[in-house]
Amino acid sequence: MSGSRSVSRLLGGVAVVALAVANPLEAQSQSSRNFEIRPYVGAYLPTGDQRDILKDAILVGAQASYRVIPQLAITGTLGWSPTEDRVGAGQTLDLLQYDVGAELRAPAWVQRASWDFTPFVGLGVGGRTYDYRDLDVDAKTNVAGYGALGGEFGFGQFGLRIEGRDYISRFEPLTGSGDAKTRNDVAVAAGLTIKF
Repeated sequence: MSGSRSVSRLLGGVAVVALAVANPLEAQSQSSRNFEIRPYVGAYLPTGDQRDILKDAILVGAQASYRVIPQLAITGTLGWSPTEDRVGAGQTLDLLQYDVGAELRAPAWVQRASWDFTPFVGLGVGGRTYDYRDLDVDAKTNVAGYGALGGEFGFGQFGLRIEGRDYISRFEPLTGSGDAKTRNDVAVAAGLTIKF
């Protein structure tokens, strides 16, 4: 529980700093900012059969987005989660998620002089690697796809983004061999957007 409080405090601190340095009266037009980077923190939540194999864990990573047009962005994401298996000896394994997708961004639902709120939906595909830290077994890499839903509070050059993703992935047994199956899990995260 103390770990989640620390993460909440860190995220709150980042948001306060972003709000403090954002200048809503800046001369550069918002429409000229097409590139975004975004560090994020959140949670990895296995569901269904995946929950019998892996535990919930913190999720950290970064995203880069390029707005092709105001309503469409291409987003690449890299995430890491130090989860544990529920079978065997409860070994820690590093879960690496990497993908690229398209986001449809609606016009701002709320627009004020110094901030706005923009919702989005997205679809993407990528890969996922499971790698045990202390077991002498090969890492497993599988294909994964996702659907995303979220929104962003914009403050000039900065933004606070909230996002949920539902992942469908191919899954092979982490040790030994066996049949590949389709599995599901969810990621929820908040990130600080910086626009260039």
